[in-house]
Amino acid sequence: MGVTKTANFTDAQNELAVMLKALAHPARIAIIEHLIKANECIGSDLVDLLGLAQPTISQHLRELKDVGIIKGKIEGTSMCYCINNKTWSKYRTLLASFFVEVNCDDSCC
Repeated sequence: MGVTKTANFTDAQNELAVMLKALAHPARIAIIEHLIKANECIGSDLVDLLGLAQPTISQHLRELKDVGIIKGKIEGTSMCYCINNKTWSKYRTLLASFFVEVNCDDSCC
């Protein structure tokens, strides 16, 4: 398998691909949905909520944190997570610019 030539694509295309890759797991979608509803939560609470092992939850949180969708802060011996509003707004705009209105009737293809 060859190396992806990201230089062949725009910054917006590369950024959208990275963001969508981070979202491309149902557990990560569930984590984000929970954080939107709860505003913030302790990482260990997600273990009970999603029924996944702690290392698995940690891996998913790391993926989301690496692209900036969530952020965390230490509270005692736990890590508290929430949506990173700045990145969230940026990704909302980027995704909205991708999902434009398509003018093609059902007879296409």
